Amino acid sequence: MKNTIIIISVILALIITGIIGASFYFYNVAVKRAEKDFMSSDPNLAVSTPKVLQAEAKKWAGTVKFEEVEITSNDGLALAGYYLPAEEETNKTVIIAHGYSGRALGMYAYAKYYHEALGFNVLMPDARGHGKSEGDYIGFGWHERKDTAQWIDYVLDRNGTDNEIALHGVSMGSATVLMTSGEDLPEQVKTVIADCGYTSALDILSYQLGEMYSLPSFPLIQSTSLLTKIRAGFSFAEASALKQVKKTSLPIFFIHGKEDAFVPVEMVYELYEAANGEKELYIVPDAEHGNAYDADPETYENKVKEFLHQHMN
Repeated sequence: MKNTIIIISVILALIITGIIGASFYFYNVAVKRAEKDFMSSDPNLAVSTPKVLQAEAKKWAGTVKFEEVEITSNDGLALAGYYLPAEEETNKTVIIAHGYSGRALGMYAYAKYYHEALGFNVLMPDARGHGKSEGDYIGFGWHERKDTAQWIDYVLDRNGTDNEIALHGVSMGSATVLMTSGEDLPEQVKTVIADCGYTSALDILSYQLGEMYSLPSFPLIQSTSLLTKIRAGFSFAEASALKQVKKTSLPIFFIHGKEDAFVPVEMVYELYEAANGEKELYIVPDAEHGNAYDADPETYENKVKEFLHQHMN
């Protein structure tokens, strides 16, 4: 009997040690600030549509001058951003949020559209843990929602309280603006454009654990979430765009590629159903993750423009 107890104890200790070790591994892979080399080889991120818009936008970016700006987050991080005033004075500004492992300067195509076609002021922040912003972890939109609220205050301080603000995010940026929408925001925030966002950090990480490692979510997601709570101050479950959109009455335009294999299209239907304000859903045929704009630029631009015109003066 005593030997049995010892054997069981050793097995349990080995299992617990393995779970702890795996939790640190997955924290370092997914949450800790670091180069995400696995992203470049993930087949679910491969797209069939050439990124023509981004190539054109990079050339355009060389003809305009973005101002490098900075704020300090509520927890003391220096957060960097890039601001481009409209060619003609306007009271409309868009804040554009980039995706996981990206950076603000990867969003030139969206900036070009808002600046050239719509005549908006443009602000593109580097999310914490990305680009020139400080931070040693990625918040999957949860801490970034508070940062976005501070960028909103920055815009109003800079441009005046008659400014109207749109939030436009792609991938993790989409989840960020959706999570931001559930906060107590100034009335100047008029609308949200959410392109290929996920329902929650818990859902997307559970899905990716299965896709990338063929592992069930339990117990590694739960143990890594606990570690993330200790080290980064949030759990995967609380980082929920789904819960946040239930709290807002802001108009939201949901966009998602029908063939998205990185953030399953089913997630956008959940988000759409949960939203309580005015809303619209655009499923882009043949579009994979993050390339809905490239897949059909004309329709994308027209639908975004129409939605903005409905909800901004």
